[in-house]
Amino acid sequence: MGLWHVYYEDWQMECCGTPFSVGDEVSWPLLLVDPDTVLGGGWHDQLTEVAGPVEDVGGVRMVREEPGLPVALGADPDAEEDLRPEPGSRTRSAGLLSVERHGAKWPEAAGLVRAVQVLTQTWAETAPGSRSYEPVAGERGLRLVDRCPKWFKETEAERAADGRGRRSRESGLVVTLDVPDTDSRLSHAVREARGIPRHAEPGAETRDIPAADLTALLESLSRPGRRGRPGTARRGA
Repeated sequence: MGLWHVYYEDWQMECCGTPFSVGDEVSWPLLLVDPDTVLGGGWHDQLTEVAGPVEDVGGVRMVREEPGLPVALGADPDAEEDLRPEPGSRTRSAGLLSVERHGAKWPEAAGLVRAVQVLTQTWAETAPGSRSYEPVAGERGLRLVDRCPKWFKETEAERAADGRGRRSRESGLVVTLDVPDTDSRLSHAVREARGIPRHAEPGAETRDIPAADLTALLESLSRPGRRGRPGTARRGA
């Protein structure tokens, strides 16, 4: 079993998602996106690295991460050329795993939900009185819950010292998914935190640990707000 941080955007859940709880088995289509394009970046502790052969599945460019996580590679819709690796090649790409339920279809990743955190993001007007809001980089928090909501909340706008309106919005979820027959950097971090050899058998990190203790440990390994290196994945599929 490998542990993977997955971002589940609020509108994806509200539109087409089914609420789930810690301990549920789920199956989701996963897309690897450029973390700097999501809520202003700053996803250092949630980044994923995948490596493996690139294949074309029904027009979707994918990597079946060794040894088995199926992930679609995002493309930048504003780029003049497609910078993704070609089918038949191999790649090592870093980015943010996200649930994508719209557009093309590709094989889903199935696993056990180990932790759910509601992500609250600060948004500010692009200019005073514009009523057009953008995420404020680095200003977000995570709140541990047992079950994800179907609908997400936001606060009333307040006027900041610079005259721009500001508000906080629940902008999605950070879910820790435990996927059979895979391994990950997050699993390695959990093993290290528990004093288990880094390259122990996959799944050793979650063995013989109470669910509540594992959830608390996973929470400590997904702090928001620290800015890391840009990923190499791009948005779109």
